[in-house]
Amino acid sequence: FDIIVIGGGHAGAEAAWAAANLGARTALVTMDPNKIGTMSCNPAIGGLAKGQMVREIDALGGLMGLATDATGIQFRMLNASKGPAVRGPRAQCDKYAYAKEVQRLLSTRENLTVIAGTVEELEVDRGRITAVWCKVDNDYHAPRNSGDCCGEFGPISLAGKPVRFGTAAVVLTTGTFMRGLMHTGERKSEGGRVGEQSAIGISGTLRELGF
Repeated sequence: FDIIVIGGGHAGAEAAWAAANLGARTALVTMDPNKIGTMSCNPAIGGLAKGQMVREIDALGGLMGLATDATGIQFRMLNASKGPAVRGPRAQCDKYAYAKEVQRLLSTRENLTVIAGTVEELEVDRGRITAVWCKVDNDYHAPRNSGDCCGEFGPISLAGKPVRFGTAAVVLTTGTFMRGLMHTGERKSEGGRVGEQSAIGISGTLRELGF
């Protein structure tokens, strides 16, 4: 791949979308493809100091605005009674429909491959990323001849096996999942979100690289 994006939240979806739109052979590695684009408990896009950022993403060809237009249920301009500098557009979305729309938009890009799994190790040579090692949970449609990126594509069963994907660049958008720890009252448990596990392996490899 030209670019591998790790993490399928809002930032990861935008990074994968942008890379694919530029023609790069892109992979999006995420624990659960059905969770790509998942919204938080407050399903809002934009708001004070954030709506401007959404509009900038939209101007650059991003997908957040497209998904919001398709799934919005309430649109407001916050601070409308005040000056233009402090106004902020905000949309409330159907949180489930929003995630499905993000997934649908990503599926329209032929040069974007979604890989279900976790990145366990980053391979670096003389200060440059060269590959990632993944624990893969799904069948990956890879070129029959691995040396020919333009060859016929066919399914290869890689489930549960460590797989090396060569790449020229990595975009890391793991959010709360890297060694994520959740606190509920006096109880604590590992996880990036309720019901979802945390990413452990990549934290170790980043520490080994000096981060």
